Amino acid sequence: MKLRCAVLDDFQGTAASSADWGAITGDVEMVSFDRHFATEEELAGALAGFQAVVTLRERVAFPASLFARLPELRLLIASGMRNSVIDFAAAREHGVTVCGTTSSSTPPVELTWALILGLARGIVTENTALRTGGPWQSTVGADLHGRRLGLLGLGKIGSRVAAVGLAFGMEVVAWSQNLTEERADEVGVGLAASKEELLGSSDFVSVHLALGDRTRGLLGAPELALMKPTAYLVNTSRAAIVDQEALYTALREGAIAGAGLDVFDVEPLPPAHPVRSLPRLLATPHLGYVSQDNYRAYYGQAVENIRAFLAGSPIRVLN
Repeated sequence: MKLRCAVLDDFQGTAASSADWGAITGDVEMVSFDRHFATEEELAGALAGFQAVVTLRERVAFPASLFARLPELRLLIASGMRNSVIDFAAAREHGVTVCGTTSSSTPPVELTWALILGLARGIVTENTALRTGGPWQSTVGADLHGRRLGLLGLGKIGSRVAAVGLAFGMEVVAWSQNLTEERADEVGVGLAASKEELLGSSDFVSVHLALGDRTRGLLGAPELALMKPTAYLVNTSRAAIVDQEALYTALREGAIAGAGLDVFDVEPLPPAHPVRSLPRLLATPHLGYVSQDNYRAYYGQAVENIRAFLAGSPIRVLN
């Protein structure tokens, strides 16, 4: 009897072509779902009868209640080696092995700069006008050279964003609760005296922090009020680091020049979500990890994980 494997949120239908599933077709039946299941009840119904599941990043939560509703589940594969929405203890209790894959930090770095450049030069506005018979030149671009880029977080992604900012001739400063002067010097950027100083002095602010108790709601209305009215905020990290309602208000009132967002409080965004009609916003549907190389790694290693599990020697085990 074949192991049945469900691939969740395969929106582009690329799971099958991103890896050699043929290597395990004799033992595995793969079924991909191209839509998101909004409720646990709907998800549990869709996954009934599957022994393995491949899930993308942290889009789908696997709490204890869901494991209890999936008695046949034996293998859960998450893209990446960290996942904050899987209850690993519950997985163990229900006899489910959880495995991960590698995940490159390059795609989110590149998307961060796509958002910064898109905001600075009004790319979407100008492209739309050009293609629909609108005005010829309706925006005046914000310069990068000589401007200050403030980074909240200087880890693997933040440091690479910093390198690009330096290449553009920007003054780059960074801050986080644990950031040291030695680390800032190592990357070649300045250490902001405080979060408040960074926000008040930067022309572009980009968020590159992990979500946790200390960073949830780190930027609220008081912090956003410190930003220049000509400054831009970019968040490709986690939506909950920024108070969403406070940000929406700032954009509606023009308190900041604009924002570039790739992460949201609800994903996928419902049709009537306020983000869809906000002014001064450049938004992408959580594309930070969505790239050809990453997908090849996610699904290629998912196949490897399944093969190893079937052989009785699981690899990249997270629990």
